[in-house]
Amino acid sequence: MAGDVYHEINLSLQIPDLWSVGLITGPSGSGKTTVARELFPKFTYHEKFKWESSCLLDDFSADIDCKQITKILSSVGFSSPPKWLLPYDYLSNGQKFRCDLARVLLSEDNFIYDEFTSFVDRQVAKITCAAVRKCIDKSHKRCARLVAVSCHNDIIEWLEPDWVLDLTDGSFKSGRLWRRPQIKIDVRKASSSEWRLFAQHHYLSRDIARSATCFVGEINSEPVAFCSYIHFPHPKSKNLKQEHRLVVLPDYQGVGIGNRLSECVGDIVRGAGFRFMSTTSAPSVIAHRKRSDKWRVTRSGRVSANSKTAIRGIVKSSNRLTVGFEYVG
Repeated sequence: MAGDVYHEINLSLQIPDLWSVGLITGPSGSGKTTVARELFPKFTYHEKFKWESSCLLDDFSADIDCKQITKILSSVGFSSPPKWLLPYDYLSNGQKFRCDLARVLLSEDNFIYDEFTSFVDRQVAKITCAAVRKCIDKSHKRCARLVAVSCHNDIIEWLEPDWVLDLTDGSFKSGRLWRRPQIKIDVRKASSSEWRLFAQHHYLSRDIARSATCFVGEINSEPVAFCSYIHFPHPKSKNLKQEHRLVVLPDYQGVGIGNRLSECVGDIVRGAGFRFMSTTSAPSVIAHRKRSDKWRVTRSGRVSANSKTAIRGIVKSSNRLTVGFEYVG
């Protein structure tokens, strides 16, 4: 059947010369894997990796710099340093899927990924697809190509493929015809007790100030992000509020939810007549804020080895870059 479909649609004449993400979809048993291998015989077929170390970072190739590994993990939406230090088997299915993707992206230029999103929650699958598309678009590997093979077609708009082959009816479409749906986040005021759900994912501390004003972002009534602020004591200015905690649950990272929640809280603070300040060392947050006209850089530097914040956290992080911002709206 697979060969018949291949010859019938004559894909060699239809796949565009320039593409980075393709999707082959169809029900189980329709020949998706066979077609993928026949169409792209020189592509690497993704097999299950061996994850054996007590720290998942150690399972990546020794030839790859740790900075590259953490950057790609963050790019595919797994930006939780405390979780990077755990064994692979301790992660959720969504986190495992992103680790596998990161490892493939670092090791191969062109690859076929079978059973794509098959073993993760469907909402998580959609968010992950959006993060993967964003990651590949920004990749330094301009020639990188992913052929995703999946029995799920609910990911098409979220993955935004350059072409889709549907073996349900043999149809083929190309041209980046799909656009990711908007992600609706409902923001509500929260109690500090709700921090418990997010605490383990913060890169420095599980503590929260008693005086913190807290907010939770929800998708379909499910909490996915947390942001809080505290009063910032200053000898001259009495109207400063400081962002205190900002965390997005790992399965929802990589699509900008944290940035949007932070800016929503910034609007609330400014609307109440205060200035909203924030200091961060998260590379993705720093990059976003430097590009945005909603933020102004107030300071930039590195944490010294003797700094309290360099040694008190879950992850020792001396010499990490920190940047201070003011939200200007």
